[in-house]
Amino acid sequence: MEAPQLRVLVVEKRRHPVPEAAFKVGESSVEIGAHYFQKRLALEPHLRSAQLEKLGLRYFFPQGDNRDLTTRVELGPPHFAPVPSFQLDRGRLENHLLRTNAEDGVTVLDAHRVRAVALDAGGGHRIAVEGADGRREVTARWVVDAAGRAGLLKRQLGLVRPSTHGANAAWWRFRSRIKIDDWSNDPAWKARVPSGLRWHSTVHLMGIGYWFWLIPLGSGSHSFGIVADGELHPFSRINRFERALDWLREFEPQAAVVMEAHAAELEDFLALQHFAHGCARVFSPDRWSLVGEAGVFTDPFYSPGSDFIAMGNDYTTDLIVRDARGENVGERAEAFNAMYLRLFDAFIRLYDGHYPTMGNAQVMTAKISWDNSTYWSITALLFFQRRLVRPEFIASIDPLLRRYFLLHARMQQLFKAWNHADAGAQYESAWLNIVGVDLMRTWQAALAEPPADD
Repeated sequence: MEAPQLRVLVVEKRRHPVPEAAFKVGESSVEIGAHYFQKRLALEPHLRSAQLEKLGLRYFFPQGDNRDLTTRVELGPPHFAPVPSFQLDRGRLENHLLRTNAEDGVTVLDAHRVRAVALDAGGGHRIAVEGADGRREVTARWVVDAAGRAGLLKRQLGLVRPSTHGANAAWWRFRSRIKIDDWSNDPAWKARVPSGLRWHSTVHLMGIGYWFWLIPLGSGSHSFGIVADGELHPFSRINRFERALDWLREFEPQAAVVMEAHAAELEDFLALQHFAHGCARVFSPDRWSLVGEAGVFTDPFYSPGSDFIAMGNDYTTDLIVRDARGENVGERAEAFNAMYLRLFDAFIRLYDGHYPTMGNAQVMTAKISWDNSTYWSITALLFFQRRLVRPEFIASIDPLLRRYFLLHARMQQLFKAWNHADAGAQYESAWLNIVGVDLMRTWQAALAEPPADD
């Protein structure tokens, strides 16, 4: 509670409580998002009691006909990381958030819709809200659009920007827990993760142009999803549950057998085409902001969705609190907007044009190592140390950031060229762990260190 004197209104279109499990996609968090929930929002008791701690990101690269996990190259840790992340049952989380918001004095209009927003830079913004009790108009000094893909302000203000990243997704949940550790009885394979908790990982089954996720939820359900390059795997092949099963039978037959065995427990099925999207502006000196998917979205690979929610919410909170103190936040809003969109550009480069590489264990191991290294030592470090909300500090390291963003772009081109040169190579029966590398383990663990000087 950085400014408890401020009055906050949350307009939520759904009626709560919402169902657990089969509610929203985006269940996997990584360090930035997890830290935001855990520390900034003080949700650690909820995360520990109602959600699942994640055993890292785990990848299985293709080998042969993909009928035996033990012959595939596995990239993933044997133990939980020192800096935690969590698998989130979104229904549970959002029911808890709305309840605690109300307990903290936030006015919550449940089952209401925003019908119109009239922005007024010189005075109070006017918002038309409608529910079962009729229509009303409220005024607010700030408007924060957190309406997801509906993008209310984004569309109203003509801020929509397309993305060249043309991937699609389909996902579903089953009313049971699927433990990938049970997919083989091979003792050597099982011994890699002595706890038998591989299934606590966000598991990725990888192939040329696609990946398939398996994510456990605290409610006891399990989440699954196909994410694929639309040119290599047409959307029409995965946009219905039976079609998705047929696709799995061809590309991930071991997983298909498991899916078929649990098909009667299907809780939901959803599909989304061309999910990546950009935005011309997300923070404005005119006292509005777009957070989460209402602004930009990259790709679910590496689970960055809650990271962008965390960074966007941090920026928004900083602007609102300073504005309430009487500060002129115009320059600050411009600096935050530039850095946020700069990070979006860096993140989208991780995915755009890289889906053909996902079937190459050699190149992807190097790419995942690079991508995680720069995430832990730059983006996450800046967030954990609260430097992203210090424009003067970001300006002081701008020469370093420029070098990094240029090198980052060149590295992503290198991975594409390497995959092209290594086309047709086969890799099998290996196990790798990037946090087994001393420097990378140090970078990840260092996120938990106390505040440092500049």
